[in-house]
Amino acid sequence: MKDKNVAGILALFFGWLGIHRFYLGQIGLGILYMFFFWISWIIALIDAIAFFAMDKVEFDEKYNREMFHQRQTRYDRRTQNRRERWEQRQRKEAPRTRPQTPQRTPKQRPRTSAVPQRRPNPFKSSGLEKYREYDYEGAIEDFEKALEISPKDIAVHFNLACSYSLMEKADDAFYHLDKAVAFGFNDFQKIKEHDALAFLRIQDEFDNFEENSFRLTPKLEAPKVNLLDEIPQNTSNDLLEQLQRLGELKEKGLLTEEEFVVQKKKLLG
Repeated sequence: MKDKNVAGILALFFGWLGIHRFYLGQIGLGILYMFFFWISWIIALIDAIAFFAMDKVEFDEKYNREMFHQRQTRYDRRTQNRRERWEQRQRKEAPRTRPQTPQRTPKQRPRTSAVPQRRPNPFKSSGLEKYREYDYEGAIEDFEKALEISPKDIAVHFNLACSYSLMEKADDAFYHLDKAVAFGFNDFQKIKEHDALAFLRIQDEFDNFEENSFRLTPKLEAPKVNLLDEIPQNTSNDLLEQLQRLGELKEKGLLTEEEFVVQKKKLLG
């Protein structure tokens, strides 16, 4: 199994001889580096920087293809085995024969029909398994399918928020956390301490999110009327009055910071 750090060190110190290419199994490139060693040392330096900056998964997929595909195959086989075991367990737990309903006599009162039990959501269970195995992309896919069956499932929304946070997708994480709270999730201390939500807690929007009882605030729509026309443009060049009016519009939230800066430059220009 080839290591990206070893390849980077070989490229840094012996790259002009193409040693790192021989190490990666690229014999032809290694020979070219040796023949053009007066130029290849520059290319080798670039190779070294690229190897050190490259993600390990990307390196394995490119230079350890056989090992990468074997590991993916094992993961797919393990997932399939778990699914088959789950289906077998479900078949064993299912009642083999329906219970016979007793015949009622005229003196007996009619019995109330039993409340049907909800079938477990299979995508919720498979999503939790993938989440525990650090397969967050697969967990998100299954949790989204679980919401198609139970759109108001609080646990699914919370687990989706955790998964998106671990994938560093803040907008999606805030959305599903907002949905979980809207449908009844009230363990706010868990939101403040859960490790999976650490990425959300460092976002600038989190303070407003927390102050709003962990709910998203609706975004303000842009005013239909051009409020800048309300700024007096008189011939007396009363610059101070115009700047004060511009500041009032900004404080009321009717102007964004960028619009305020642009209009201020126009007045001062």
